[in-house]
Amino acid sequence: MSVFDTLKERGYLEQCTHEEEIRELLESGPVKFYIGFDPTADSLHIGHFIQIMVMAHMQRAGHIPVALIGGGTTMIGDPSGRSDMRQVMTQERIAQNGEMFKKVFEKFLTFEDDRALMVNNADWILDLNYINFIRDVGSYFSVNQMLAAECYKNRMEKGLTFLEFNYMLLQAYDFYRLHEDYGVQMQFGGNDQWSNIIAGVNLTRKKSGADVYGMTFSLLTTSEGIKMGKTAKGALWLDAEKTSPYEFYQYWRNIADADVEKCLALLTFLPMDEVRRLGSYKDEKINESKETLAFEVTKMIHGEEEAVKAQEASRALFKGGPDSSDVPTVTITAEELGDGLDILTILDKAGLISSKSEGRRLVQQNGIAVDGTKVTDIAQVFTPDDFSDGLLIKKGKKIYKKVTVA
Repeated sequence: MSVFDTLKERGYLEQCTHEEEIRELLESGPVKFYIGFDPTADSLHIGHFIQIMVMAHMQRAGHIPVALIGGGTTMIGDPSGRSDMRQVMTQERIAQNGEMFKKVFEKFLTFEDDRALMVNNADWILDLNYINFIRDVGSYFSVNQMLAAECYKNRMEKGLTFLEFNYMLLQAYDFYRLHEDYGVQMQFGGNDQWSNIIAGVNLTRKKSGADVYGMTFSLLTTSEGIKMGKTAKGALWLDAEKTSPYEFYQYWRNIADADVEKCLALLTFLPMDEVRRLGSYKDEKINESKETLAFEVTKMIHGEEEAVKAQEASRALFKGGPDSSDVPTVTITAEELGDGLDILTILDKAGLISSKSEGRRLVQQNGIAVDGTKVTDIAQVFTPDDFSDGLLIKKGKKIYKKVTVA
């Protein structure tokens, strides 16, 4: 089976600029392709993991990934899928974030003997002469077509800045430079990057006369079309300091039944026969599939030792067992606690709710327990004496958080 068929069977593929030509190219020999990552934070999140898995599948098939760190494009910020402008960052902060990304790539890709490359578009973007750039690149772009692009639509109502309007030109220029300097023939990205990828393909074809191509891949969404990877505290990060291995494991252990097979296909290397078998389970038996998913993904991101610890902690707590040191802990100060705090404030400080109204609803629906006892009163207060060994809070059936006092 070709890698194109593998990506299609596992559910990655969304759109291709030239499907038959791409299939033939990938079957004919090693191809250099690139995926861009703008280091807007000091960690990658689970949404990026789809792209990392694609790079790994491609490298296993003999192709050469180029991981492009957007040290230059991050200075502007990608407007795709945004309703507001991204925070402007310093070059120093962007460079630091990019270094953190490299550590993750190295877990999944082999860089020896140039089997994969990491490059930074700051090398050619930051020193651009603006007049020369606009004359050389801007003449290939139609403003009317750009304004119709999906990546700009969400920004039009609130106001699209001219700073962001330049992003498509710069990303397209990346493809041109990567083709000229490194022989890159393809650009991949999430489906929200389709407009930018088409722009890069068109610019490179016009300027260099080369046959280059683009493909987009599925965004990580639920069966209802809602983006996955959001927790009460924000994104599901790949950095253990930002999302603990236990929290990471629990996220996948608790996903909806309908999403299990899709996530096994996209986020693990399990054979598709095994993916389909696990995805076919129903009722209580589907929990075995969720455990397999949670363990496999946690093992790839955080290592087998952390995956085992997270799984054991999850099983112990799910069965009403003793507390575990692997349960995520939030520490508050004695000053914050004072003479006592009500349950809604504690839930908020523990990052278990996004609003007090959500907390009220959970309490009223018997969805909160503290040290094994259901909380039924939204005004219930916990005093310093209650925190002698910390509070073990259970949200719903499977989410735990321990709150201690410094």
